[in-house]
Amino acid sequence: RIGQGIEFDYCCVHASFALRDAGFETIMVNCNPETVSTDYDTSDRLYFEPLTHEDVLNVIDAEKPVGIIVSLGGQTPLKLSNTLPAELIAGTSPASIDAAEDRELWNALCARLEIPQPAGGTAADIDAALAITSRIGYPVLVRPSYVLGGRAMEIVYDDEGLRVAMAQLATFGSLGKEGGLSAERPVLVDRFLEDATEVDVDSIRDANGDFVIGGIMEHVEEAGVHSGDSACVIPPYSLSVETMAVLTDYSRRIADALGVVGLLNVQYAVKSGQVFVIEANPRASRTVPFVAKATGVPLAKIAARVMLGASLSELREEGLLSEPVQGDHIAVKEAVLPFSRFPEADALLGPEMRSTGEVMGIDLTFGLAFAKSQLAAGTNLPLSGKVFLSLADRDKE
Repeated sequence: RIGQGIEFDYCCVHASFALRDAGFETIMVNCNPETVSTDYDTSDRLYFEPLTHEDVLNVIDAEKPVGIIVSLGGQTPLKLSNTLPAELIAGTSPASIDAAEDRELWNALCARLEIPQPAGGTAADIDAALAITSRIGYPVLVRPSYVLGGRAMEIVYDDEGLRVAMAQLATFGSLGKEGGLSAERPVLVDRFLEDATEVDVDSIRDANGDFVIGGIMEHVEEAGVHSGDSACVIPPYSLSVETMAVLTDYSRRIADALGVVGLLNVQYAVKSGQVFVIEANPRASRTVPFVAKATGVPLAKIAARVMLGASLSELREEGLLSEPVQGDHIAVKEAVLPFSRFPEADALLGPEMRSTGEVMGIDLTFGLAFAKSQLAAGTNLPLSGKVFLSLADRDKE
């Protein structure tokens, strides 16, 4: 969708530059002309081909690469990891990628690590989904597996809403037209934690087990708004030192258990001081460019080198990996939303991504940094007037 791949384009371009500097010949496969990664001088060679199994195999046959990076371009290349030669996949193995995507494997991993997560289950039809909600209660977050941008996700508050959501996923929605639901492509039904604070943690782990936190981002909006649409803050403005320590510990344990080599993004919900893990993605997330700019640490370049065999200690010696920029600045990332161009679009934010860009505000206080981000996003903050508040009936009690 328009404007929703720029963060991954950033990661691919920076990876190509870093690997070229390290002496590698780089080859880019991308058929989107509106990207910097398709510029003639970004990589040594560009294949303007679709990211399908057959087309990528043709490139492999022609180029005989020493490695393939699938974890920087979003969900589309990640889906190919199981269909390509496993020995060529650079960084995190396809089996580990599956362990994070497959709900049963992921639940087993969290149980083994004793990391709490919201109650839930997987369903391929409405009867199975209703059985889950009868066990865990409402509200629930309904989301398909193996999608990007929160596509087709929905927060549901009753049986009627669940039937509508499942019908869209199975038949007449965009995912239904692509084949609907099955045992191999189930819907995830999780208890939705209302009034919780959502947190993103980006990190890098190398093949030796060395681990570094890239950034811990607190979302301004409550849990349930897609991370691509919500404002994020570095450093967190309301989390305690103890909660930050728990987030770091959980992220490291998940990275070790999955055998991550490269980037890892973990999403958490914090409610009443307790940390719940929502999901883990052993790939570049949309937050990587923001973290890199807020901290001065080039995460995408470091991850690319790590996936091709470099250790974090070697990159420290080279000077590529340094400590985050020290200072008392606060950075706020805000989404740019297309509502001015599409006035009829529903302006209500939720788990499905709507933004088409992002901006950043930096200052010495959270309030000023947030105000700068709003101005950069095109929102004129009023200095006077009245505020209209509309509450759902369930929130009035």
